Amino acid sequence: MTPKRTGWAWAWATFFGVGFLRPAPGTWGSVAGLLLWLAAAHWLHPSPMHLALGTAVAALLVLLAGIPASAIVSREAATEDPSFVVADEVAGQWIALIAASLRPWEWLLAVLLFRIFDILKPPPARQFDRMHSGFGIMMDDVAAGIYAMALLWAARLFSTGWRL
Repeated sequence: MTPKRTGWAWAWATFFGVGFLRPAPGTWGSVAGLLLWLAAAHWLHPSPMHLALGTAVAALLVLLAGIPASAIVSREAATEDPSFVVADEVAGQWIALIAASLRPWEWLLAVLLFRIFDILKPPPARQFDRMHSGFGIMMDDVAAGIYAMALLWAARLFSTGWRL
């Protein structure tokens, strides 16, 4: 008998199947988040403020739905932090992109910094990672996204001679 799968949770947690891509499903999750961000920016033509605000709202929505979804999938998969759960990467990547404009060096740096912090898990990301819950699964990537966003923001300030 096939184990029960809660459809919406599996769709959301794997970001509609992206988490099943190999190798490196977390990187695929980041790339999926980046591509959606670029597509939205291209089609909607938001101002920089609206791009940042829309990105923050989208990240919050993924986070809020991702906590219960990842908890359900983790329980149903009988794994504490399944590698195919990538909604956390999407949320974290979008948090990093809050500080980015559409200049390619900025969004590429946002992806690179987020992936580095997601892998290294500096505190408190490591402590969240050890929680083994939907909250912990999502929050370690939120922390990595915040670190990446802060460094990207600093890089943008440096590149403009500290002018906002």
